[in-house]
Amino acid sequence: MKTALEQYRAQQKRHRCVITWYRIGILLLFLGVWELGAQLNWFDPFILSCPSRVAATIARLYASNDLWIHIGTTLLETVLGFVLGTLIGTLVAVLLWWIPTLNRILDPYLVILNALPKIAFGPVLIVWIGAGMESIVVMGILVSLVVTTVTVLNGFLTTTDEKQLLMRTLGAKKHQIFFKVVLPAGVKDLIAALKISVGMSWVGVIVGEYLVSKAGLGYLIVYGGQVFKLDLVMASVVILCVLAALMYYAVALLEKRICRAK
Repeated sequence: MKTALEQYRAQQKRHRCVITWYRIGILLLFLGVWELGAQLNWFDPFILSCPSRVAATIARLYASNDLWIHIGTTLLETVLGFVLGTLIGTLVAVLLWWIPTLNRILDPYLVILNALPKIAFGPVLIVWIGAGMESIVVMGILVSLVVTTVTVLNGFLTTTDEKQLLMRTLGAKKHQIFFKVVLPAGVKDLIAALKISVGMSWVGVIVGEYLVSKAGLGYLIVYGGQVFKLDLVMASVVILCVLAALMYYAVALLEKRICRAK
């Protein structure tokens, strides 16, 4: 006889399996309709391509040894932008929490920087840093930096004053309050910032590759559009979707491990 807890866990496991199969079914249905629409001329396959043409394009890139070069280039730039943007953004959030006066001074500037389209800095970065990978990585950092700072800082600031007051009453120093109360309470917001930063880093890097690149998935998209090889464009977009999803689920896996550790 199963206990109530065991029955609940079994029910939750079945529910997760159903959700997973629904997700797979929706994806297969989308791919099937996409392929069928191209074969039955519901739309022009030259413009929207189709799964079979995308697969053939990826196979050609693989056969010519270009696939891993472009994937590796974009992935390296994105990971560097993601890690550095998250690290710098978190450190800035800690500094602003540590110095409330500085936070109040810089708050309107953070709002403006967050709203400003980062692509506007593209030409400046190319002239300033050079037409290379460095400019693309910096673009990825800029896109994720402010979002990470604002999200993490809001998590730090939502920590109740009562807990901090209790720590101060017990004689705790500011660094003890931060590591014992504020940081543990802000872990969920830090994970949320990581999830947002994953997508923003991909956006920043692809925008950077649009402006200046000699390799990468953004380069393939631009090149495919210029020479009207739209199968190459769609293949690059599909690969981007897969890579972005893998990075997102890596962050989600990290979140599960942290929650279990707590």
